[in-house]
Amino acid sequence: MLLILASLVLASCGWRDSRVNPRNWFGRGKEVAVATETASPVNPLIPRRSSILEKGPVVDRSVPIGRVTELRIEPTNTGAIVYATGIAERQGPFQAKLRPSNKELIPDENGVLTFDFNIVYPNRATPVGSDLTRTVHEAHSLSKQELARIRVVRVVAAQNAMESRRR
Repeated sequence: MLLILASLVLASCGWRDSRVNPRNWFGRGKEVAVATETASPVNPLIPRRSSILEKGPVVDRSVPIGRVTELRIEPTNTGAIVYATGIAERQGPFQAKLRPSNKELIPDENGVLTFDFNIVYPNRATPVGSDLTRTVHEAHSLSKQELARIRVVRVVAAQNAMESRRR
């Protein structure tokens, strides 16, 4: 009888909205403004030197996805998983990646960890199509040690950014 009474009291005290509940560690993702950068001009008249045997540097062909539409952070036994959904500019994107913007999983001085949501498009032209055919899902795992330093998780796309704050 005492066990039943204790469980009823515990259930009614607001566990669902408590900060102790891992499902409440981060809020829902919301859209924020993003600053656009202009690329440095490239002179196409200067030839690039290469030899027959030279493979050359690996070229990163990834570009930011068009826009981010959803951001979720779900707790796991070992930390959390950051889920992001975005819509590409045209059909056929592949090699989606949530890449930390500083190349490491270190948040800035305000505790903000920023991910760039990048994809690669095919070399050939592809149709635009509907939003459903251009939707891309990607996830990134964070450990408990990494989460300890993070207050805000931000995912940046070409047209917008979304962030989720720790409650």
